[in-house]
Amino acid sequence: MTDIAMTLTSAQRNDLLVIAGLIIPASAEFKVPGADDPAIQADILSTLGRDTGPVAEALNLLARLAGAPLAELDEAQRENAASRLREAGGPAVATLSRVVLQCYYRDDRVVRSLGLEPRPPHPIGHVLEDGDWSLLDSVRARAPFWRRAEGG
Repeated sequence: MTDIAMTLTSAQRNDLLVIAGLIIPASAEFKVPGADDPAIQADILSTLGRDTGPVAEALNLLARLAGAPLAELDEAQRENAASRLREAGGPAVATLSRVVLQCYYRDDRVVRSLGLEPRPPHPIGHVLEDGDWSLLDSVRARAPFWRRAEGG
């Protein structure tokens, strides 16, 4: 475990495991793991970086809302606490959700379940279907909102 991940307490890491599984549970139908999968959790902990503080803040809020560490509660209490956290919202909760989602959707098993090849986009790239470019018309019609640089 990296030094960054060590800034989360043991209780916070346990709660992160539980809340990640509540955010994205495993699916037998789609044959994908939940976000509480050990490989996905390892990815989350190893890449927290600058998000460690907000994630810890969200996990602390979750424990306060639950009245105890989430990992120590039964399923109904966990669900209730997760709902209360979602209702509380805020930047820290948004960061926690983003971290879980980004690590989940870069897992090779999840990428394959979406019918994609688990690889970087370059050097061979990805083919994008043509879309409806008229969706950008309102943006193109908008007056510029930036300040012109002097001398240019």
